[in-house]
Order: sequence, then structure tokens, then C-alpha cells
Amino acid sequence: MTNKQKMLSKSVRNILLAGLVALGPQTAMAQSMFAPGWTMNTETASLRFQSVKKETVVESSTFGTYTGSIDENGLASIRILMDSVDTNVDLRNVRMRFLMFETFQYPEATVTMQLDPAQLEDLEEVRRKVMNVNYTIDLHGVTSDREAEIAVTLLDNDTVSVTSATPISLPVADFNLEGGLAKLEEAAKVDIIPSGTVTFDFTFNRADSAQEFVTASNAMNVEAGFNVAIEEEGNFSLASCENRFDTMSLTDNIYFARGSSRLDTTSEPILNSIVEIVDRCPDLAIRIGGHTDSDGSEANNQVLSEARAQSVRTFLIEAGADGQRVDAIGYGETIPVVDNTTPENKQRNRRIEFSIVE
Repeated sequence: MTNKQKMLSKSVRNILLAGLVALGPQTAMAQSMFAPGWTMNTETASLRFQSVKKETVVESSTFGTYTGSIDENGLASIRILMDSVDTNVDLRNVRMRFLMFETFQYPEATVTMQLDPAQLEDLEEVRRKVMNVNYTIDLHGVTSDREAEIAVTLLDNDTVSVTSATPISLPVADFNLEGGLAKLEEAAKVDIIPSGTVTFDFTFNRADSAQEFVTASNAMNVEAGFNVAIEEEGNFSLASCENRFDTMSLTDNIYFARGSSRLDTTSEPILNSIVEIVDRCPDLAIRIGGHTDSDGSEANNQVLSEARAQSVRTFLIEAGADGQRVDAIGYGETIPVVDNTTPENKQRNRRIEFSIVE
């Protein structure tokens, strides 16, 4: 390099350094790293959760729909559609949705994480940083502040990868999921360890402008609002219908006023889901069975079980189900699933079941 070229190179370098000093290290990094905003590349993203059954059998599952972004201030936001849980088996998907996660009541999970520009100011130089960050997760109606170890990798000037450096443990008790886990164990007839681990590998692309970032973020929010459960399209097969009605019988999310056949409004989400299933099983006749515990006289329990089953039938028909394919019957206290010896057992025996009429 000639002396003239060296002097020119030094002058350019001095100008750049002066600009960075004027901006300040944090401001310069914030602008170069986060502005005008980043959106997740869902085609290359990976989000998985692992569970253990029978003490040693590990199952790995994922979700079909989730979106994410990082705004100009470094706030990362992830939105997960819980109905899109994907275990690679339709029956397991249905059980996870309706028994474990209760997606009819809690359709989404969200995660927010503040990335600190000061921690990433040398990312251009080192390319990859591993660090501990605080994050907030909203899952199953519970909001929890937690900590995770993540790795941030600058793949190029417009692409950044954010991954879990170590698996993230989420105990079911922290998110009021114990009841759902018990239902899942009963349905699958296996013991499941009451904690899962989550791993992720997200790639974000820098937007060309602030307006493009806002437009892309709005589009993702609209797209993620659709029901995209991982299941067959159109009408269900016979096996799929049977799986769904068997699962609906275990949800225990149909509530009545005490000693009454009046449906509580909190029952509407699961009943609306059942309407959709009835519609997608158009060739089948469905029976609604009402059951009670043993409190009170047998005669009164018989009348109550019939009235409750009829109330469910009326709701389904008014919501659009074909009444000619749905009947209701009461069994009173004659078919308990457990002994009526404790309040918990009595609660299990007070139930509505769904079956296909042969």
C-alpha cells in the first residue's frame, strides 16, 4: 500500500471513529443492531418441547404456528398458537390441546425478552455471544418471570440467530397444568414426569424500514390468529371422530350451577369446540351422556343427569349442530368412574360424556 493510500485509509477510519464517538457506544449499537426492527423467519425457526413418560421415554414435540419480532429497542416478542401443537400423532395432538393445554380457553402463549444493547455491543466483532437474560412467559393463564441462557449469533448484517444455549425447564405446577397432566396420564394410561424442557432456534431478518417492520409485524399477528391445529382438513375419519369424542369426555370443562341443569357460561369454549367436531363428523350419530355422584336420592340423580345431558344437547343445537344426529340420555349415579368416597372422586363422577351411536 502506498503512503497516499495509507493516509486515505487512516482518514476514513478516523471519520468513522469520530462518528461512533459522537453517537455513543450504546446508541450506535442499538441503531446498528436492532433498528428499524427484525421479524422472525418462520421457515427456518425451530421450537421444541420435550417430555418424559414411563420414567425414561423422551418425546419431542413442536408447534406448527408461532411468530416473533425484535423491535428497535431490543424487545423480543414471541407468540405461539397452542392449538398448533404437533406431536406427530393426531390422537396425542388432540389430547394435548384439550386435556393438557386447554386451548379452547387459553389459545396462545407469549414470551417477551429484553435484549440489552450493552451486552451485544461487540457482537459484530465476536459474532456470537452467550448470556443470561430475563424473560416473561404467559402460559395457561399464568404470567411468570424467569431466566434463561441464550446464544445470539450475528450471521450477517441483516440476519441474527437467537437460540437456547441450554434447555429451559418449565414445571407444570408453575402454570396450573397439574390437572391437565393428570387427565393426560389417565387418557394415555402412562406416568409422565411433571416438568418439560423447551429448546428453540429462531432466526430474525432485519426489516428494510420502520414501516416495513410495522407492516410485517401486523401481518404476522393476523396470520397467527387463525386456527391452524395440526389435523386433517375437511371431515374427520371415523378413528379421528372417536378419538375426539373420547377426549371430550375427559375434559371436565362442562360446568353447571350446583344441583341444577343450568350451564355455566364458562362451559361455552369447550362446547363450541364440540360443535365443530360434530359438524366434521357428518355421518355419525352422537350421544350425550349425563352422570352424577351418589349424593342425594337415586331418583333425583337420574332426573338431574337427564336434564344436564339435555341442556348440553340444546346448547349444541342452538350453536349450529345437527339436532337429528345428537341425542341425550341420563345415567344418574349408576356408572361411576371411581368410588364416591372423596370430594375429588365425586367431582370426577359428575360428568358429561360423548359417544358415537353404532
